Amino acid sequence: MQERLQKIIAQAGLASRREAEDMIRDGRVSVNDQVITKLGTKADAEKDNIRVDGRLIHGSAEKIYLMLNKPRGYVTTLHDPQQRPIVTDLLTDVSARVFPVGRLDYDSQGLLLMTNDGEFAQQILHPRFRMSKVYRVKIRGKLSVAEQRTLKKGIILEDGEFKPLDIQVTRINEKSSWLSLTLNEGRNRIIRRALAFLGREVEELIRIRIGKIELGNLKTGQYRFLKKSEWREIILPKQENQ
Repeated sequence: MQERLQKIIAQAGLASRREAEDMIRDGRVSVNDQVITKLGTKADAEKDNIRVDGRLIHGSAEKIYLMLNKPRGYVTTLHDPQQRPIVTDLLTDVSARVFPVGRLDYDSQGLLLMTNDGEFAQQILHPRFRMSKVYRVKIRGKLSVAEQRTLKKGIILEDGEFKPLDIQVTRINEKSSWLSLTLNEGRNRIIRRALAFLGREVEELIRIRIGKIELGNLKTGQYRFLKKSEWREIILPKQENQ
């Protein structure tokens, strides 16, 4: 089946569609030994010889879906100029190339999905699918009722409004408290920035659920492959709406 080159590259797990477009413009992509620089060019991943930087793409590669309990101190990227640890370093027995679905910042931890299926990633990340995500957040001090009301009403940040779907105080300690926040967005460090707006410092941030996929008792730094029933929960709603 003929598809746009940038889509094929994204599905192969080499880059996002936008990054794939840059690769095409830069002359890094070839089809049947012919360098392609025109966006919109189509090819058949199962029949055509498609290469990126000379590397052959196998369009029929088995789709992989896994979940990682990301530790603090790792970056969710495939390459880091600062040479910090990256999440793929933890995938010791995964031979296929996979990429993180979305991000958790360097100081955050918890559920991170990884795959080589670009459409699966798109289903989770695109705003129109409104995929909910649940976070456990530890802050210094106790969040007042007024501050909770402010968060529920919505805060205007420099890149738009932050308005969680749900917020609950789940535990109060002497010098800190734990919150449960449910969002359907994933802007960079959005929770930390929203709480900083209220003068609250985040001490720990753990993502525990994406859609219906839960972190459960997976230990920090460990990973497992998703069950078929789990990844189908993500893919099938999109297919049914097509």
